[in-house]
Amino acid sequence: MTAYAIAHIRPDTMNEDILRYIEEIQSTMDPFEGRFLVHGAQVEVMEGAFPGTVVVLAFPDIDRARAWYASPAYQALIPLRARHIPGEIILVDGVPAGYDAVKTAASLRAEAGL
Repeated sequence: MTAYAIAHIRPDTMNEDILRYIEEIQSTMDPFEGRFLVHGAQVEVMEGAFPGTVVVLAFPDIDRARAWYASPAYQALIPLRARHIPGEIILVDGVPAGYDAVKTAASLRAEAGL
């Protein structure tokens, strides 16, 4: 099941550290079959507030996403970004093929006694 690394970042100014981070991140993802789905796109806020932008990476599964984040290669890059760009990063599993929200709602309804 595909897993995702999602970053909500609030970049301020460009500098050499950030450019190096961008230049090198793909090579840290390659051993774990990671790829960019969203990178540097303008967000269109439909509800609430969402300062900044979003980056979405896809990995074949959550174990490879965790292994990428924990890898020495990526850990070495983190300070280049973290010193200059505030934000949050999460790892999350996607839904399996054939996912049905109606079935999920039915399970939640049953669990809640509704």
